[in-house]
Amino acid sequence: MTHPTDSQRDHNGDRPLLLDLFCCAGGAGKGYERAGFDVVGVDNRPRPNYPFTFIHGDALTVLAELIASDEIRRYSAVHASPPCQKRCALTVGTNRSRGWGGEHVDLVAPTRQLLDASGLPYVIEQPDGKADVRKDITLCGEMFGLGVLRHRNFELGGWSTVQPEHVRHRGYVRGWRHGEYRDGPYVAAYGKGGGKATVPEMQQAMGIDWTDVHEELTEAIPPAYSEWLGRAFLAHSTVGVVAA
Repeated sequence: MTHPTDSQRDHNGDRPLLLDLFCCAGGAGKGYERAGFDVVGVDNRPRPNYPFTFIHGDALTVLAELIASDEIRRYSAVHASPPCQKRCALTVGTNRSRGWGGEHVDLVAPTRQLLDASGLPYVIEQPDGKADVRKDITLCGEMFGLGVLRHRNFELGGWSTVQPEHVRHRGYVRGWRHGEYRDGPYVAAYGKGGGKATVPEMQQAMGIDWTDVHEELTEAIPPAYSEWLGRAFLAHSTVGVVAA
């Protein structure tokens, strides 16, 4: 069994414990922590900037081991952001235009299978696109007054909540599109060049201040999203009390 490392806080049982799979630098984890959870993250790459207890290992292997050992019972819920570049809207469009395809992994289905086997309520997060997830909840940065749009879809397993109103966008995402430059109130927190956001702009736009690694920021979801989901989950469950 892979053991946690880089632990900054032990779980004392006063708050429900959430397993954050494919955690990257902790955008989702930070939101759940603000909502009232203690968080344990898992990623197959070292993540020294991850702000909570961290397990360095393959997410699905760790989850399978937790289920087999019955240690999964320590947790109240699971969040998973499996890689699915194969079906991300941005990647699909780029691949099609350049004649690419087929080289990206899609771990959504095996992740769901293990999450169902865990018996725990869960969230599977994916970028807007063709990923094979139910779009039970779709969140957007404008819903939280952020400087990114960054639409994300969330499949809810074992629990449900009501989709919030998708607030009308105030304008364009700043940058070059098809040879035309558009200004706007949002920045593009992915890629480089073409008017894409700088690292400080991404940090400010998404509300992330604990990492300045470009790749980690481009993969992160704004903590406001998972804070909303965490509070919704706790409001509809008996596993804990929503943080003030």
